[in-house]
Amino acid sequence: MPLNRRTFLGRSAVAGAGVALAGGVGAVPAVASGPEGHGHGRPPKQYSFTVMGTTDLHGNVFNWDYFTDKEFDDKAHNDVGLAKISTLVNEIREDRGRRNTLLIDAGDTIQGTQLSYYYAKIDPITAKRGPVHPMAQAMNRIGYDAAALGNHEFNYGIPVLRKFEEQCDFPLLGANALDAKTLRPAFAPYVIKRMRTPHGRDVRVAVLGLTNPGIAIWDKANVGGKMVFPGLEEQAAKWVPKLRSMGADVVIVSAHSGSSGTSSYGDQLPYVENAAGLVAEQVPGIDAILVGHAHSEIPEYFVTNKETGKRVVLSEPLKWGQRLTLFDFDLVWEKGRWVVEKVGASVLNSNTVEEDSRITSLLGDEHTKVVAYVNQVIGTSVAAMSTADAPWKDEPVIDLINLVQAETVKGALAGGEYGALPVLSQAACFSRTAAIPAGEVTIKDAAGLYPFENTLEARLLTGAQLKDYLEYSAKYYVQTAAGVPVDTSKLTNAESIPDYNYDVVSGVTYDVDIAKPVGSRIVGLSFEGAPVDPAAQFVFAVNNYRASGGGNFPHVPGAKQLWANSDEIRNTIIGWVQAKGSVDPAEFASVDWRLTRDGVPVF
Repeated sequence: MPLNRRTFLGRSAVAGAGVALAGGVGAVPAVASGPEGHGHGRPPKQYSFTVMGTTDLHGNVFNWDYFTDKEFDDKAHNDVGLAKISTLVNEIREDRGRRNTLLIDAGDTIQGTQLSYYYAKIDPITAKRGPVHPMAQAMNRIGYDAAALGNHEFNYGIPVLRKFEEQCDFPLLGANALDAKTLRPAFAPYVIKRMRTPHGRDVRVAVLGLTNPGIAIWDKANVGGKMVFPGLEEQAAKWVPKLRSMGADVVIVSAHSGSSGTSSYGDQLPYVENAAGLVAEQVPGIDAILVGHAHSEIPEYFVTNKETGKRVVLSEPLKWGQRLTLFDFDLVWEKGRWVVEKVGASVLNSNTVEEDSRITSLLGDEHTKVVAYVNQVIGTSVAAMSTADAPWKDEPVIDLINLVQAETVKGALAGGEYGALPVLSQAACFSRTAAIPAGEVTIKDAAGLYPFENTLEARLLTGAQLKDYLEYSAKYYVQTAAGVPVDTSKLTNAESIPDYNYDVVSGVTYDVDIAKPVGSRIVGLSFEGAPVDPAAQFVFAVNNYRASGGGNFPHVPGAKQLWANSDEIRNTIIGWVQAKGSVDPAEFASVDWRLTRDGVPVF
């Protein structure tokens, strides 16, 4: 594991000669010998420190998958959770000296696992004499210095977020999360930490927190009229000069925003969703950016600031506690102040260490409660259903999601102005390993079909808009000529489109001709056996992520909203299974869509 500072600096893109290591925890920072001063016979004053970073923890404390009820594992054998991160943090503090380290996070902390769901909804932290959130307990014990707000912090509403904030021993930062009325920050914009040096004046390290402007649409129901979220570049340009004028020697941005400069919600907001790279490029005075939100792994990435020509280092550790970023700073004392001489970044893999028993024992009771909760039996299934082939075949388990959504919307609109219109429904394969077993069905089985906190809406679409929607979705397939062998491992995820951004629609029938180019793949789109009339009106049951622009699908965000509710779709599925008692795929499974090439089915 690359804990040795000399090794790290030796391979860093900005590396020069290695510097001596600090000793044990709390040791006085190392002083590099350096060249002789200009005729003074003294080496320059130098100081080194490390900032560790996590992001997109999404409620992961243990290396555990609550949907499979066993230890987490994936193809790359990554591990997850704060208990693993804690071990890495302890090792870095031991190696560098605790007083020479900081630990920050870039958001999306309190949503994502059944552990975090349980303490937001089942035994909520907002209840009178309610529990302390497991993520607050773990992060407090590990000793975080600050965390930026993520968009998913707002999923359970502002009261849950405020209670979580109250329970944390460190500030939640959001310089661009503003009160809608006063336009003043609704959370702390920044924190300034002091690093003790053996050379007199402390190093002042400012951490500026920025969150995602997409909150305004993704969580409109929770934040509308209460908070606004201007762009990251605009707010960084406001705050970074202030931090410098306040004496910050080092400015680090913790940004819940990817680095790519793209947006998934199209032109609905005048702000860029993944703006971290633009912040580095446009705003002078930043030394490093901890990147979040995109669920990518970026060990070290440099962006040159257009105004100063200075290189800013960015790093994004992989989600769920799979990686820990290290920013290693080397400073030199020049003309009465500390100046960053060089900075590099790297990531450590949490699968190289054991879980910290201090964290697992701290939250053992909470973990046990949640495991018992997800294993509650809620019904039975006549047959087993799986998502294994769902990315390329119409599978009964996806039909089940669409059935529940369509029935829910039909019931909500019954007797109203739009009650007589046909209801269509969209769903995606969120996980290729989700399954409903034959026999007993538990909460974890049903919830595993829908791991996200999405809620359900009804929008009004025309037949022409539906066709556009399906054409956009069909970009997911790699164009494959007729007669060429089909390898399912290379068939999907064209243009790096994730599985969750491939939607299928129930209530109509159609073919997806993968031999044809993007934009002309939907063939034979029909409703009740007749071609879909471009002017026909349909009610579209759709999740709030898609309805608010997630994935940048056409038409739906601007379509008339007929109905919406705040209950998670997965809870609607759980309730449906409980009410039915028994699930029989024969009652709802049908092949509404199929892949073809020149009219010949692929499978």
